[in-house]
Amino acid sequence: MQNRVLKVLEFNKVKEQLLDHVSSSLGRELAENLLPSTDFDEVVKRQEETDEAAKILRIKSNIPLGGIFDIRPHIKRSVIGGMLSSHELMQVASTVHVSRQIKRFVEDFAEENSAIPYLLSYVEQIIVLAELEESIKKAIDDNGEVLDSASETLRHLRNQHRAKEGRVRERLESMIRSSSAQKMLSDAIVTIRNDRFVIPVKQEYRAHYGGIIHDQSSSGQTLFIEPQAIVELNNELQSIRIKEQQEIERILMMLSAQTAEYSSELEIIVRVLGNIDFMFAKARYGSKIKASKPLMNREGRISLVKARHPLIPIDEVVANDITLGKDFTAIVITGPNTGGKTVTIKTVGLCTIMAQSGLQIPALDGSEMAVFGAVHADIGDEQSIEQSLSTFSSHMVNIVDILKNVSFDSLVLFDELGAGTDPQEGAALAISILDEVNRRGARVIATTHYPELKAYGYNREGVVNASVEFDVETLSPTYRLLIGVPGRSNAFEISKRLGLDESVINTARSFVGTDTHQVENMIAALEESKRQAEKELEEAHDLLRNAEKLHKDMQQQMIQYYEKKDSLYEKATKEANAIIEKAKKESEWVIHDLRKMQQEKHAEIKEHELIEAQKRLTEAAPKELKNKQRVVKKKEKHVFHPGDEVKVLSFDQKGTLIDKIGEDSWQVQMGILKMKVEEKDLEFIKTPKLAETKVIASVKGKDFHVSPELDLRGERYENALLRVEKYIDDALLAGYPHVSIIHGKGTGALRQGVQEYLRNHRSVKHIRFGGQAEGGSGVTIAEFK
Repeated sequence: MQNRVLKVLEFNKVKEQLLDHVSSSLGRELAENLLPSTDFDEVVKRQEETDEAAKILRIKSNIPLGGIFDIRPHIKRSVIGGMLSSHELMQVASTVHVSRQIKRFVEDFAEENSAIPYLLSYVEQIIVLAELEESIKKAIDDNGEVLDSASETLRHLRNQHRAKEGRVRERLESMIRSSSAQKMLSDAIVTIRNDRFVIPVKQEYRAHYGGIIHDQSSSGQTLFIEPQAIVELNNELQSIRIKEQQEIERILMMLSAQTAEYSSELEIIVRVLGNIDFMFAKARYGSKIKASKPLMNREGRISLVKARHPLIPIDEVVANDITLGKDFTAIVITGPNTGGKTVTIKTVGLCTIMAQSGLQIPALDGSEMAVFGAVHADIGDEQSIEQSLSTFSSHMVNIVDILKNVSFDSLVLFDELGAGTDPQEGAALAISILDEVNRRGARVIATTHYPELKAYGYNREGVVNASVEFDVETLSPTYRLLIGVPGRSNAFEISKRLGLDESVINTARSFVGTDTHQVENMIAALEESKRQAEKELEEAHDLLRNAEKLHKDMQQQMIQYYEKKDSLYEKATKEANAIIEKAKKESEWVIHDLRKMQQEKHAEIKEHELIEAQKRLTEAAPKELKNKQRVVKKKEKHVFHPGDEVKVLSFDQKGTLIDKIGEDSWQVQMGILKMKVEEKDLEFIKTPKLAETKVIASVKGKDFHVSPELDLRGERYENALLRVEKYIDDALLAGYPHVSIIHGKGTGALRQGVQEYLRNHRSVKHIRFGGQAEGGSGVTIAEFK
């Protein structure tokens, strides 16, 4: 992509706005070097990365990017054995800390939300260097100062330093507090010169204290003297400072060497953090200009929905729908100057470059952009003073260069094509240039104010006329792009609105040829037709939206009706089953009493007779219909035709096929309702008299409900034995060879009662505790005869 084109389209200003959203010098460097890519896969990858960052910002609103530094020079110096300063080491630790935070943040987000493959692939490259971070932070604080805790030696030296410094200050303060000191000292303070403690002595008393003169005041009346009495103490203090500095340098060298050990890991961290910062800068910029992710293609199609120029404030710019490359490959925008034609082509060019750079574009969702091999532009009234070229010559130099390089995968933008020379010759040149660019298969948008080009779109295949709407009432352009309508001159109307005499205007009209009048009238009619069509289209959309809403409401009401119907049916079934269940329980008590009488009075009632009686009572009750069950017939393959009577399975309603509206969809009339139904949801009704499939009740044997185990944990003793008694009867009816009764371990009372009952039951052959895998002594296994 040529730098001149990027400059003409003001891509550098877009990058300047992007720089406001970076969080580090690493992201800034990538933003400053941003250029559009011509590789389709690379462009798609860039757009996906920006979209992932935008997705996180929509959900989390922020990401922890603060504290990233460009530590590449530090890494390089540590590798060659150099010593890093405490501040440089702190930057290394801060950058490592941020990498660890971002890695955890992205991985947590991926677990909780949707997939973010590109960000995950980045953070997977980050090696957590917790040991290096801890070593540096243990030795250096957030302000870059080496801590006492960095080593025991340093701690000891600093304690010595503080103690020795205290002694020096104490000696000096005793000197300045003496009665004689008041007249000999300029000020009763202790100060420091050349890292040594001194006192300010008047010039005439310099010999009284002896020692070393380190400085004097600007007037020369005060000397800063280190008294002889503390020279030795200052020497000792200076010695401690030297040892302290040596220990600090040893610590910094050790940490620098540790940094060098992780040089490759740190370089990866720097690269990854720079890319992530840049991704989120693009996403934040997209959010600021209310941009969206475009769908990219290789076929040269552009479809911009309500596109805006990104450098014009949102509350001032007019959004336009712009399409190119599908039904036509060239747009010729005609009309007078100051109508917004240049803004339109710049919007297309800038959106193209932004999309190929991985930036989201200032247009609504659903916009589509192509990846072009090159974008060529000749925009602006430039004059080349250095080459002594006129405006026309300057334009022609650019156009010659464009024609040398244009190809089928190029986007070409011409502003005021052919301007700056004789109108007839300029128009002829413009037509010839457009023909040549079209012949090479490029996509082209050109603006011109030559009336001769208004007929160009009607005479060339793949070319369409367009114009920017002008409001004669307000005497200003509306900046709305009208594709399919050529621009027309408004000179007469504007002059009339401004008060020019009618006779002058009529005289001017007489000088205009008949053909021109016809063309202008045709354009005016086209504009009016387009406005009317847009109005009718909007009204049709409103009617369609209302119809769809009504359709959805009716569908919802039908669904609610059938749900209520099913609910009432289920409620009635439950009530009936409750009555039957009550009768069953009463019958079970009767059987229980009979068995008790049999055991106590030895009545002549056989066990199998009791079981048979209970089976008859039980099978008399139908099961509860858990769901609405139907007898579903295997659907026969049928070729549907309009007029066929069908059943819509999802609504369980009969209808009539009206028309096929898709490969597998039909329009079906169900009463007063017409709706689109998929063919798989239709069942052909062979004869009108065929009864609708009815809901039936299925009665199943008791074995359908019997579990191979009974859980008694938490039951009271009496209730548990009653449940065991009923369960054994049910299990016998089900034909089980053995069952498991879970009673738990507890106090053992329930286990003893259960086993006692089972030992005395005539149908139980043998009982035993469960095995290791069966529950142990908390389970009793009963085997039947």
